[in-house]
Parts: sequence; C-alpha cells; structure tokens
Amino acid sequence: HLLLFLLFVGPFNCFASYSRATELFYSLNEGLPAGVLIGSLARDLRLPMAGGQRPVAHQPPLSFTLASRGLGGQYVQLDNRSGELHTSAVEIDREALCVESSGATAFGGAAAVSSSSPSSESCLLLLDVLVLPQEYFRLVKVKIAIRDVNDNAPRFPVPHIRLSVPENAPVNTRLPIEHPALDPDVGTNGVQTYRLRDNYGVFTLDVEENENGERTPYLIVMGALDRETREEYVTVIIAEDGGTPPLVGSATLTIVISDINDNCPQFSDSQLNITLYGNSSLGTHVATVHAVDMDLGSNAQITYSYSQKVPQPSRDLFHLDESTGTITLSSKVNGDTPRLHRLIILGNGPGCIPAVITVLVTVIKVMMRPPEVVPRFIANEAEGVVYLKELEPINTPIAFFTIKDPDEKYKVNCYLDGDGPFRLSPYKPYNNEYLLETTKPLDYETQQLYEISVVAWNSEGFHVNKIIKVQVLDDNDNSPVFSQQLIELSIEENNVPNAFLTKLHATDADSGERGQVSYFLGPDAPSYFSLDKTTGVLTVSTQLDREEKEKYRYTVKAVDSGFPPRESIATVTITVLDKNDNSPRFINKDFSFFVPENFPGFGEIGVISVTDADAGQNGWVALSVLNGSDIFVIDTGKGVLRAKVSLDREQQSSYVLWIEAVDGGDPALSSTAKITILLLDINDNPPLVLFPQSNMSYLLVLPSTLPGSPITEVYAVDKDTGMNAVIAYSIIGRRGPRPESFRIDPKTGNITLEESLMQNDYGLYRLLVKVSDHGYPEPLHSTVMVNLFVNDTVSNESYIESLLRKEPDISVEEKQPQISIEPTHKKMESASCMPTLVALSIISLGSIALVTGMGIYICLRKGKKHHRADENLEVQIPLNGRINLHVLEKKPMEISNI
Repeated sequence: HLLLFLLFVGPFNCFASYSRATELFYSLNEGLPAGVLIGSLARDLRLPMAGGQRPVAHQPPLSFTLASRGLGGQYVQLDNRSGELHTSAVEIDREALCVESSGATAFGGAAAVSSSSPSSESCLLLLDVLVLPQEYFRLVKVKIAIRDVNDNAPRFPVPHIRLSVPENAPVNTRLPIEHPALDPDVGTNGVQTYRLRDNYGVFTLDVEENENGERTPYLIVMGALDRETREEYVTVIIAEDGGTPPLVGSATLTIVISDINDNCPQFSDSQLNITLYGNSSLGTHVATVHAVDMDLGSNAQITYSYSQKVPQPSRDLFHLDESTGTITLSSKVNGDTPRLHRLIILGNGPGCIPAVITVLVTVIKVMMRPPEVVPRFIANEAEGVVYLKELEPINTPIAFFTIKDPDEKYKVNCYLDGDGPFRLSPYKPYNNEYLLETTKPLDYETQQLYEISVVAWNSEGFHVNKIIKVQVLDDNDNSPVFSQQLIELSIEENNVPNAFLTKLHATDADSGERGQVSYFLGPDAPSYFSLDKTTGVLTVSTQLDREEKEKYRYTVKAVDSGFPPRESIATVTITVLDKNDNSPRFINKDFSFFVPENFPGFGEIGVISVTDADAGQNGWVALSVLNGSDIFVIDTGKGVLRAKVSLDREQQSSYVLWIEAVDGGDPALSSTAKITILLLDINDNPPLVLFPQSNMSYLLVLPSTLPGSPITEVYAVDKDTGMNAVIAYSIIGRRGPRPESFRIDPKTGNITLEESLMQNDYGLYRLLVKVSDHGYPEPLHSTVMVNLFVNDTVSNESYIESLLRKEPDISVEEKQPQISIEPTHKKMESASCMPTLVALSIISLGSIALVTGMGIYICLRKGKKHHRADENLEVQIPLNGRINLHVLEKKPMEISNI
C-alpha cells in the first residue's frame, strides 16, 4: 500500500497516513485532557465534505462508526458526522496501556510495536472505523502511536541495597549493583545516570548499557579498604532520568567490607609464672593463655598447641585445651616429677605464623594432704554463689562449714578472709563445725557482690581456701529522689498551647522495675498542666495570663514500680512573666472638672487616675495632653492636671481636652480619655449700663403725664452668670424741684412718675441710679445719671445742656435696694398729712371743710401709693428657677441658681 504521512507540529501534533488500503496512522502524547483533536478521518481519507467540498445532490451524508468498543474505544471520541477523532475523558497512561511484549494484541486493543513500526518505542492504540453509506463504505484501520512523556520518576525495587566488598579489593575494582532503578518511561525519559550522595573519598559510580539499552550501575573502588578500621559505609544512591525537568529516585546503599585473613593471633604477654603444690588434685586449674586475632569468623579462629620443644613428661603432666588455652593438671605429682616445667604454647591462626607464649610452672612438693573444707549451704546457692535479700535481719545464717584433716593427725583451724558484714564462728558443741552468718543488714545500693574466703590451715602451716560469693538481691527499699525538692520555673504569659516548661528528673537507687520512676501531678495542680508519666516532661496546655494569676504552686510525685510502690514529692513554683498585653486604662473614659475662673496658673485642676495591669516597665504610664497643650499641662507621674495661665470664664466657659496614656512596653500601648473643664463664674464683672448711654443725655417729661406712667428705663447687663449676674436698680441720689416724684423698679429699671406734676414742679430732675449685682462675696455696681426735664417743650437746649454740665450737688443715700428671698408683708405707715392740711387752711380759710376733705382724700391716696411702692421694692427670688443671661428686652429678670 501507498502510505501518506501528514505531520502536525505543536504540543498536540499528530501525523496521519492514508492509502487506498484505508489505513491511517496518528500519534499523540500520553496524559492529554479530553477534547484534543487527534485527526479528521474524512479529511485524511479525502472523502466528500472534506476540504470544503460540497456533496453531490441527493447524496446521503457520511457516517463514521467504531466497529467495536474495545479497549481502544474508551480513550477516544469519534464524531459520527464529521469523522473527527478526539481524546475522551479517560486519560491515556502509556505505561498502564502498553506492556512491552513481542506478540500482537487483540482488535481494538493496544500493543508495543517492533522496530518495523513508526518508532521502536511506540505504543499503539488500534481502532476499526466503518465509513457509510454504501457508496463510500470501507473499513478503516486506525493506529494511534502513544508518545511517552516524563511522568514517572526512577524507583529502586528495594529501599535498602547491600553490597559486599572484600577489604583487599584493589583500586578500580568494579562491582555491579544488583538492583538498578526502574523507570516506566522510555527513551531519554528513562534512567540515564546514577550518583552517590556521599562517596567517602573511596567510591564512585559508573553506568554500563547493554545491547538491550538497559543501564546497570557499577560501584568502583577508588581507595584502599580496611575492615578493621571501618566495617561498612552507608550512603544514598540516586538515579536520575533524562526528562525536562529530570526526576530522581533514591535508595539506601550499605557497602559492607568483608573480612580477609590479614591479621594473625597475638598474645598480650610473652611469659606466665605459675606455682603448683605437689599435693594438688587431678584437674586442678594451672593457667589459661589467650591470644587475640582482629579478623572475623573463620579467619579469627585460634587453636593452641605445645611447641615441639616441650618434653613429653611435661605434656603428660599438663593438659592443654586446644580451643580454650586452659592448662590443667592431668597426672599426680610424685617424687620423680621435675620441679620446673617450661611450657611453650603456640597460638595458631589460618595461614599465619603462630604466636608464642611461655608458661613457667614451679611445682612445690608437699608430703602431707591439705585440710578439707566442706560447705553446707543454708541460704539459696547456685554454682558457688549465695543469694541474700537486702534488709535481711542480723545473724542471718548462710552456711555451715566442716573442717577435716585427711591425715587425722594435725590440728586444723579456720578463719574468714575478706571484707563484708559476715562472721565465721565455731558452732558449739560440735568440733570442726563453723557457722557463717551476717553481722548487719545488707544494702544492695551500697554493694551488690561480696567475695569472701574460708581459710583452713593445719599446725604445719599448710592452708587451703574455699571462696564464696554472696550476691545481694535488691528490694524496694528506696523511694525516688528528685534532683530538686523545689523546682522554680518561669514562663512568659500568652504562651503557645502545650508549651514546654521543664523535664522533671528523679532517681531511684533500686534496680529493675523497682527503680523505674513514673511522674504524676499532685491533687493541687490546675487541670491545664500536664506531666508525661514516663519522660517527666511538664507542659501547660493553655495560655497563661499574668494579670489573672502570676504565681502557681503545686506538688508533683515520683512513684517507683516496686511492690508496694514508694513515692516522693517535690514542689513546683511557676512565675508567669509579664508581657505588654494591656493598654493603660483610665478609671473613667470621661472626666469632668469644675474650676472657678481666675484660678491661679499651675494650680491643681484635678487628678487623672489611670492604671495598667502589666508589671514593671510595661506598667509604667506616661500622660500627655494631645490638644490644648499651650494652655494645659499634666504631671505624668501623679496625673495632676494644671493650667499654665489663669482662666477667664467670660472668654471661654469650658475646655475639652484629650489625654493620652502611654505605657513603657515595647512596643508601647496607649489609650485616651476625654477631659471636660467647666469654669465656674466669680463676680469679677460689674454691671454694664447700656441705657442711658451718657450722663449728659436727658428726656423731656410733659407736665400732663399721669401718675404711674413709665418715663424711661435704665438698662444694664452683667457678663457674669447666676447670682453674679442678677441686677438690682436703685436711686441713690436725687435733685430737682420735687425729686421724690419719680421712682425706679429695682428689678426692671423702669422709672415711673409717682405723683401728678404741678406748675411749680417744672425744671430739671437729676436721678443718680445705682446698678448693682448680687455677687458673692462682694457685689459690684455701676452708676448712671438719669436726667429728666419737666416742661411742655424744649425751647432752649443750650440752657439745658449748661445745666447738665454743672456738677450736681446730690447727696448719696446709703440705703440699698432690698431683694429678699422670702416675700414680706410689711406695711408702711401712712405719711403724715398735717403740713398739707395747714397749707390748705392758710390758702382758703373759707373752704376749710372742703379743703380738709380733699386733703384727707389726697393723704389716703398717698399712703396707699407709698405702701404699694414699698411692696414693689421687696422682690421674691425663686430658688429653683433658671436665669436667662441673654434677656435684653424690657422684662423683669428671673433669678435662679442661688
């Protein structure tokens, strides 16, 4: 068949081949997402509708169908109308899809192809597609080559690799590593190189590739090895593939240096001197020789033998164990036995020159037999070792000893040799019987093993020793002991949960389980402290707050595992160290101070109280004024607020300050408080007369003015407040034809006409009005001259002005206007009417009765007026009213805030 290959360049490129034999080849990378275009069958087969061609009229549409939904069908999606082939939602994994084999796969499956295929490393996905209708019917064989991507890292089949290298291996020795790394990827994406993380200066790696392309790492020896210096080397072998970026895998490589026989046996001494009594029994131990070979295993096996120089009588007398090197007496010593024996012993190793040691045995001939010591143990005994519990009572029996003389002709005595709380005494009434017992309690913690000897000697001076070992058995007689009875700790507050505090340590002199210590918290310990039973690690599970609690004190216990258990107690004290976690806190967020105006500069206005729950420098607080610092200053230590200058309420009645408190922590924390300063009024302003505006002004009063009519007013204001601004008006001086004709209202300042004006009342009236406040402690006042000109007209103003310019001769009345708190009901006595009656009688004698009647009428009227005027002077001041300081109208002022 003629194949046509079409090459597409790009990340999802593929190539197609078309022939009349209806076989197509495509290729794509593994691991592509769904919807990637693999190829268009209609276009690559050059069928109608491909390349923009229009179908013939009445021609049925093309249809593409997979002949079988085999293994390959799940990885692709075929458009039945267009013939476009796309990847499906099932991701293609080349390593899972294609298992390298030489055989072909089933229809619709996948196969690894040979070198006759498009690539020697190809993995093919096989599809059969049917093209309909009948006019275009054909069976299309579609082969999709799956290209490998580097999605697998090299992996060693075992995590630990052991390799044995003989210690005499020469430099450049090559040893294959039997477990090379595997990489499912192919080509350059497979394993390319190996390296060692640490080569110790004596190893390196090389890689060899066989004809099948398999790469095997080889370990190369680069330096001399000595097992006796170092037995093994542990490193990491790393395999790296050739992908971009490369992926690696690793395993532990242990290089064991195997032993060779490069060392020979050696004796530590060259000669031993031994003394042997002639009456020694057969099998008596004479000496033991021991040689050392630094090699291992069979290379270190040593055998012992006599040198050829040792005479046969010595060989017969002394037996040498060739494995242990032990020399024992094998024959009886008699009178013919030589006194000195030189035993030359060889230590033999495989392939080595023997090591040599000489044992000189001096035989002392004895004609009598030594005494015999026969023990009978009361305490537990095994292989010559007696076992006693500690704390056994005094005089605990250990064993009986019977002393015998084999010849029965010598007196034998015995005594105890060695240190320890033991006593050997004759056991009466028997002869040659001795009892071994304790003299005080044994203590395992003081000494565990005693070695004593029962020595027997006869009258000829010959003696024999019986060695006894006493092993003391431990008992639970010791309580655990803390290294510190008082454990003082400290930790910063706001610690992390489960913070480490300390590790407790207690020791127990007992052995075994009796000496194993467990740790427990005492019943007074808070629940959020934890103590590990085994390790003694003390932790705190929650955050500590120094401001909540600064000191903790509780007990801990150390308990051993004996029966019954013993315990000891220690005390733990924990000091929580401060951190700057609290801002300064004012006792109030708003402070208000009332200060009299004209308060002297730097006088104490008030104290700003502030606290900080932290300790030390973190709790030091500095105060400062954020605003108004040009007027006010604060004592940062005492919190005293002062004004630098005297304050005037009339200029500013209140001040609002912001005070900042900053602590001494790092970083510092701060808070602010609002300070309101209200100035209290003092009587420092006299009333200010606004009307009349001048002492030279005057007012025309017509004679026809009716009594009780308002003439004018005096109007004044006071900058002070409260009682200091309550104004009272009074006339303290009068001048004129009949000056008492006018009166002033003490509250309003209204001046009214009291009596009708007569012909002889014409002229200039000058009233000196005193305007006084009710300040404390000293009221202030102002004066003003009220000028009233009684006439029908003002015909000559210059004359009036000349009169005003003259200094008035006015006597000042000291009587002050009375404004009382409580209303009064004093009645003025009627004014005397006699002068009027006399005048009227002289004027008209003929009309005495009429004049008398008119006079009585006038007097009665005057009395009522005077009574009314006096009542007007007495003004009730309400105690609970309010003062309107801005009332400038002609209204009575309400007085309040007394």
